[in-house]
Amino acid sequence: MQSKICGVKDSETLNFLINYKHPPELIGFICNYPKSKRFIDINSLKKLLKVDNQKSRFVSVLVKPDEFILNEMQKLNFDYFQIYDCTPDEIKSIKKKYNKKIISAITVETKEDILKYKKFEDCSDIILFDSKGYEKSLDFDHTLMGNVPVSVNTMIAGNIKHDDNLDKFMKICNYIDISGGVETSGLKDISKVKIFLDNVKKLND
Repeated sequence: MQSKICGVKDSETLNFLINYKHPPELIGFICNYPKSKRFIDINSLKKLLKVDNQKSRFVSVLVKPDEFILNEMQKLNFDYFQIYDCTPDEIKSIKKKYNKKIISAITVETKEDILKYKKFEDCSDIILFDSKGYEKSLDFDHTLMGNVPVSVNTMIAGNIKHDDNLDKFMKICNYIDISGGVETSGLKDISKVKIFLDNVKKLND
């Protein structure tokens, strides 16, 4: 099981994550979606990312990105683009032009939503299954993941708590993506982050 901490926007949290003894594999930044309270503007992002990311990989989270924002993100030390609201053809074009690993996000309410993964398999390194209200940390029925073959490299997000029993995710995904679940009053809470990362480590041991 691998982990992603998403919605990081301050240096204290970022420095804790990259220097922790059990760092997350992926760290996400909300780069072009001002509706999210976790949004970080380009100038702040440039300052924040002037760090050695060490064992963690950085993810630019993008909602239907235009060429301007993609070009700006290309200048920064992102390993992945996580993309919402683009067609498979648009994602193929982005992957080819910018040579980034791609996390294709699918928002889920029904089994039919889950099955959309088939359209994104050949243009994605990871397929993320998220809730419909992604900036609100809503939930979806995780049992629907039984419709996805284990051969697909999958990530799950949506109302996952810092102290959840992670065993239940082992059989249905490769990555757990957490954001609101490691926050207190809308801000990243280092104590909750630590509990979550330690639990992932225990799971893998």
